[in-house]
Amino acid sequence: MISIHLRYEIDPDKLDEFREYGRLWIPLVERFGGRHHGYFLPSEGDSDEAFALFTFDSLAAYERYRQDSANDPDCMEAYLYAKRTGCIRRYERRFLTPLFGAADE
Repeated sequence: MISIHLRYEIDPDKLDEFREYGRLWIPLVERFGGRHHGYFLPSEGDSDEAFALFTFDSLAAYERYRQDSANDPDCMEAYLYAKRTGCIRRYERRFLTPLFGAADE
């Protein structure tokens, strides 16, 4: 299992647009076999930082998602929405191995 952690630098004046971007992506990740754990938006502290976390069964499954989503019209529309609105300034991606409890040991 592999979890993908995304750290976004967002435009704090476009939080509503970023929120919509997140709403677009959650079902798309799940359609391609992932489990989305949500977007985490600024509340207190830094107002230009947001996070997302989702999990795939394997790195290979994640790579299939990346390939398939690159040609999917709904995914392309979500990407273009972020580009058009300018709600995302940049992002970083990290790959993590999750530990959910005793069953993982």
